[in-house]
Amino acid sequence: MSTEQKVVSPSQNLLNDKWDVVLSNTLIKTGLGFGGGVLASILLFKRRAFPVWIGVGFGLGRGYAEGDAIFRSNHGLRTVKA
Repeated sequence: MSTEQKVVSPSQNLLNDKWDVVLSNTLIKTGLGFGGGVLASILLFKRRAFPVWIGVGFGLGRGYAEGDAIFRSNHGLRTVKA
C-alpha cells in the first residue's frame, strides 16, 4: 500500500489564508448587521422586518467590499524589482 501525501504550495496556503479571513470577516459583519437590524427593529420601527434585512445587506456588502480589498492587495506576495 502506498500513501499519497498532498504537497501544498505556498501560494495555495496564502490563498487559503485569505479565504479564511474573508469568510470569517463576512460572517462577523453579517451577524453584526443582523443584530443592529433587530435592535433597530425593536426600538425604532415597531418590530418590522425591513431594518433586519437592511442590516444583513449592509453586513454582506461590507464583507464583500473588504474581501475584495483583501484579494486585490499585494500583502504576502513576494515582489522582485528588476
